[in-house]
Amino acid sequence: MREKLGVLRELQDIDREMKQFEEQKRTFEARVAEKKQELARVQEMVDALADEMEGLKSTRRELTTSLEEEQGKVQKSEARLPEIKTQKEYVAVLKEIDTAKARIREIEAQVSEIDGQLEGLSSDREEKEAELQTIAEAVETSQAEVDTELATFSSRVDEISGRRAELLEQLPAGVRKRYQTLISRRAGIAVVEARNGACTGCNMHLPPQLYNDLFKVDRLLDCPHCNRLLYVVEQG
Repeated sequence: MREKLGVLRELQDIDREMKQFEEQKRTFEARVAEKKQELARVQEMVDALADEMEGLKSTRRELTTSLEEEQGKVQKSEARLPEIKTQKEYVAVLKEIDTAKARIREIEAQVSEIDGQLEGLSSDREEKEAELQTIAEAVETSQAEVDTELATFSSRVDEISGRRAELLEQLPAGVRKRYQTLISRRAGIAVVEARNGACTGCNMHLPPQLYNDLFKVDRLLDCPHCNRLLYVVEQG
């Protein structure tokens, strides 16, 4: 029985180590995922700025076209003035010129405002693109670190997985099934030490007789509270 308990304890050590590996793997992957989310967030901001700038540039092109049309109207109207014979027609053309010039001033003001907006957006975009580059480099560095760590973990897991399979084969079918059931139901912890009259798995006090029987090591005993298999470490 002492031999079986030794096998169970070694199995538990292996499963605890594998559980720690999985937790570390999730931590590492979460760290990279967080940076990638930040990268995506900043990329969205850069894209949004680019879209806004493109929209303003499109509006500016339309205004420039309108400006050229109005300037053309002024030139044509002014060219007609020397040829006009009547006062009424002369006044009408002058009104056309004034209207076109007013429209030109309005368009020029709109273009100037857009240019100011584009300048501000361009500055913001450059700032975000620099931030994006910094985050991208951080993601690349973190991914490389994680890949190295995971490669080490994978090698170690492969090594101890073989030993785990060997240990499971050494256990009677009933004990093996019992152990595996506890592993799945008790958060990966099936075998725990009993210390100072208590189960270290659930921290509940054990019946005195049960605790004393653990020192005999003549049969497998479990905690009446959490059902984990128990062992004691005798003080030398």
